[in-house]
Amino acid sequence: MIDFVIRNLINNAVKFTGANGKIDITSLEKGEFVEISVTDTGVGIPKESIDKLFRIDKSFSTPDTDGEKGTGLGLILCKEFLAVNDGEIQVKSEMEKGSTFSIKIRKNPVEEGALFTPGPGE
Repeated sequence: MIDFVIRNLINNAVKFTGANGKIDITSLEKGEFVEISVTDTGVGIPKESIDKLFRIDKSFSTPDTDGEKGTGLGLILCKEFLAVNDGEIQVKSEMEKGSTFSIKIRKNPVEEGALFTPGPGE
């Protein structure tokens, strides 16, 4: 689930950042959590639309740099997958300057029997 979340955030950054743009991926330990951020210099998201990104009852999708429109479901799934794994997601964005999507997840897996189990080497 966490792999899906990170891949989706990177994929979105690529889709919404032009050819001369920049994408940074960072991680930071914060106590028992790790914060992973994907920052781009893409098109940005209007402030009034940020709260719609994670709501199934509000449709929000914006054309990417090639003019293609997505379904808007990827970020909703990200939020749900993070909630199942005791994590969270935050967004900061400014039109024409880019966006930062940050997730916060526990360093250690949740209790045995939970939905998330680490793969080999994790």
